[in-house]
Amino acid sequence: MMALFTLLPEAVGTIHADGKAAIIEQLASRFASVYGLDRDMVLQRIRARELLGSTGFGRGVAIPHARMPHLGEPVAVFLRLKSPVIFDAADDMPVDLIFGLLSPEQAGAAHLHALAAISRMMRDDRMHGALTQALSDEALYGLLSNVIDRDAA
Repeated sequence: MMALFTLLPEAVGTIHADGKAAIIEQLASRFASVYGLDRDMVLQRIRARELLGSTGFGRGVAIPHARMPHLGEPVAVFLRLKSPVIFDAADDMPVDLIFGLLSPEQAGAAHLHALAAISRMMRDDRMHGALTQALSDEALYGLLSNVIDRDAA
């Protein structure tokens, strides 16, 4: 079975952001640079989705997501913040783990399955703790790719 989404090593990083808008801007820039997407379109799509309701998931996690035209497969970006930021999360807690997902416009069920897999991963207490404590971006990627590969098997 194939993975539900692609997460490349360059798509994982630790950043500083001073607010929700800055997070979304950096997320769009990372999607654009890693996957060769149009940054402005990514930004517009993620912002439009946020207007429908915050993707602040709770427990310090946000999962900004959107559907994009001309995208061949779901792709992800994972950002860990150096310090937590208010993100209008469901539990009113600031976020420091951001898992962005973009899916093809026509990927209805695939998009929902990928979101569900990310949600399960972020709800796992051990995984959440390991991501928060990881000492490098390489360690973050290793943790995430192990779970993604395991879930695809």
